Amino acid sequence: MTSDPFFRPVSGFDLPRFAGIPTFMRLPHLPDGHARHGDVQIGLIGVPWDSGTTNRPGPRHGPRQLRDASTMIRAQHPTTGMRPFEAVNCADLGDVGPNPADILDSLARITAFYDRVREAGIVPLTAGGDHLTTLPVLRALARRAPVGMIHFDSHTDLYHSYFGGTMYTHGTPFRRAVEEGLLDPKRVAMIGLRGTMYDTEDRDFARAEGIRLILIEEFHARGPEDVMAEARDIAGTGETYVSYDIDFVDPTFAPGTGTPEVGGPNSYQALQVVRGLEGVNIIGADLVEVSPPFDPSGGTAFLGASILFELLCVMARITSSS
Repeated sequence: MTSDPFFRPVSGFDLPRFAGIPTFMRLPHLPDGHARHGDVQIGLIGVPWDSGTTNRPGPRHGPRQLRDASTMIRAQHPTTGMRPFEAVNCADLGDVGPNPADILDSLARITAFYDRVREAGIVPLTAGGDHLTTLPVLRALARRAPVGMIHFDSHTDLYHSYFGGTMYTHGTPFRRAVEEGLLDPKRVAMIGLRGTMYDTEDRDFARAEGIRLILIEEFHARGPEDVMAEARDIAGTGETYVSYDIDFVDPTFAPGTGTPEVGGPNSYQALQVVRGLEGVNIIGADLVEVSPPFDPSGGTAFLGASILFELLCVMARITSSS
C-alpha cells in the first residue's frame, strides 16, 4: 500500500520546524468525526489528563509538549529505512476531551472516543496522560475478546486499590483490565520493573494469573534483544496492545515523569526494545506519563516523541501488510 500524499507530514525542507501549527509529527489534523472509514489507517491521539495520578501531577500537559517535540521527527527511520508516512495514511485525530473534575466520566469519554476510532478501522497510537489512560482504551479495543500486552514500565500497575478503596488510579489499570477480561494474563509481559515497593501484592497477583514479570536485573543481565524475543513469544500471533510508560527509562534520560525509578535503561535501549516488537500483531499502542513540569527543557518529551515514531514504524509495517 502507498499512502495518500494528503496524509504526509510537512517537510522541514518546506517549512521550518519552528513554524506552523504543531500537530503530531506535522501530520494533518482530522478532528474526531472527520476521519472516515478507510481514510486513515493509523491515528495519533492525545489524552490530556492525569486524574489517576497519586503523587506528582503533570501528565495532563504531556500531549501538548509531545506534539511540539514531535515536529522534529523526519520521514525515514535511520536504521530500517522504514518510511511510515508513505506506507500508510496517518493523521493527528486531536485530543479526547476529559472531565478533570470526574474520573469516571473521563473514563467513559475516552472509551467512547476509541469506540469511534475502532469502528472507523483506525489503529490508535496514543500520547497520554497518566497510565490509567490505557484502561478505557482497552475497554474499546478488547470488546470482542481479551488481548495480549507488552508493557514497558518500572511499575506493574497491578495494585488492587489505593487509599482504602480507590479503584481507579495509575497504579491499578491492569488489575482492572485483567478482572474485566480485557487482557489475557498469560499473553502479558511486563518489562523493566524496579524500585522500592509498598509490598508484594501486585507481583503476587501477577504470578497467580500467569503474567510474566521481567525485573530490571534480568533485563540488564540478558539484554534487550533476548528479552524482546521472549516478549514476542509470549504475545504470540494474537492481537496485542503495547503500553509504554516513560518511567521505564532511567530518569537520567527521562526526568520528566511523576514516579521516576533509578537503574533503568538508557535512551538507546528505550528505542531498541520498540524495534524488538517487529512481527507482533499490534492493535494499538500508547506512550504515557510524560510530565512537562518536571522537565521544562523538553528532553523527556523529545525522547517520548522518538519512541512514538519507533512505535509508528512497527505499526505501519504491520498495517500496510494486512
